[in-house]
Amino acid sequence: MESPGTGQDTGRGSARRNLVERVIGPAAPGERLRTDALFALAMAVSAVVIVRVVRDNGQAPDAAGWALLLVAHIVVVWRRRAPVRVMVTLMAILLTYHSLDNNHTAPMAVSMVALFTVASRTRPRNTLLIGAGVMGAMLSVKFHEGMAEGAQSLRISGWIVAFLLLGVYVRIHRQYVTSVLERAERAERTREEEARRRVAEERLRVARDLHDLLAHSITLVGVQTSVAAHVLAADPDRLDREAVAKALDDVAETCRAARGELRATLQVLRSDTDGDTDEARGPLPGLDGLPDLADAARTAGARVELAVAECRTPAAVGAAAYRIVQEALTNVVRHAGPGSTVRVSVRAEDAALCVRVTDDGTGTTRETGHAPGYGLVGMRERARTVGGTLDAGPCPEGGFMVSAVLPLAPASLGGLS
Repeated sequence: MESPGTGQDTGRGSARRNLVERVIGPAAPGERLRTDALFALAMAVSAVVIVRVVRDNGQAPDAAGWALLLVAHIVVVWRRRAPVRVMVTLMAILLTYHSLDNNHTAPMAVSMVALFTVASRTRPRNTLLIGAGVMGAMLSVKFHEGMAEGAQSLRISGWIVAFLLLGVYVRIHRQYVTSVLERAERAERTREEEARRRVAEERLRVARDLHDLLAHSITLVGVQTSVAAHVLAADPDRLDREAVAKALDDVAETCRAARGELRATLQVLRSDTDGDTDEARGPLPGLDGLPDLADAARTAGARVELAVAECRTPAAVGAAAYRIVQEALTNVVRHAGPGSTVRVSVRAEDAALCVRVTDDGTGTTRETGHAPGYGLVGMRERARTVGGTLDAGPCPEGGFMVSAVLPLAPASLGGLS
């Protein structure tokens, strides 16, 4: 099924082709040759009519004159394919024709058309040389015949200059239209590339959000259900109903939060409007959501020390910091081992938001930049979207560290997280 954008692009392309044909002429070589042949035939018919009507400007052509006149109109059929060679050939034919004192008005149309073609389709130097050659040859012949003939030729030379100037104007106009069309095509390609880039960025953003959301939620649900299962299996005769109920309540709360975030993320994909996607995706998470992340990690068994300094951050920077901390806490819960302590520090320093998450875990299955998985890759991408950097790796004294520096200046923001 053809999309509306495709139909619009096809319509714009057809309009451009029509404009090119109106300004430059038919695009197909066979069609151009056929058009020029019909035009040459029309000029030949007009030349015959002029010979019959105008009788005071040279003699009626004899057989040789008619043959030269016919050849001149045949040669001009290829005027657009080789304008200079056609003009030179035509000059030789018409000089012979006029030297026989045939009707001098009859080949006027074909001469002016050839001059116009040279001026409109070749470089200005060719136009100047051809124009000077035609006028020089005509004036030398006419002044050789007498001053009266020379004066008459001077008046005719005005028509030559006029057709040359008209051809130059058409050539400049054609170049202008061609440049406008090229700029329009470049702009259209740029718009299409920008649209593809935006689609790719949005797909990557959604993929990052889904990864963070699902990894975080599923990890917490897994840990909380394990706690409930452990309580149930540890001492069935002395069941700690309160601990089981709390673990199940934590699972339910995690599922509710995940369902809300998942709905907001999928709403962007379902949205069929052309408006701002920021409205479709809803409010972005920020630093005010970090205490909830810490509480969720605590319910999973980690000891979280949270230190968040009060600072005003752009929405994109706050969202990036939130997602980085979320993924770091998820990795701690998954890999750091039971009873690990994790310290989360968020503060503004030197016009940047510094995020640091460290733990003292002893797990050996930590995700690294070269191992399968997208947690650290996603964190680095989130830092880059706001013009920041992120470092992650084992600490010398043990454990793992994630450190991000996110600029607070709006000019440095590359996009929303």
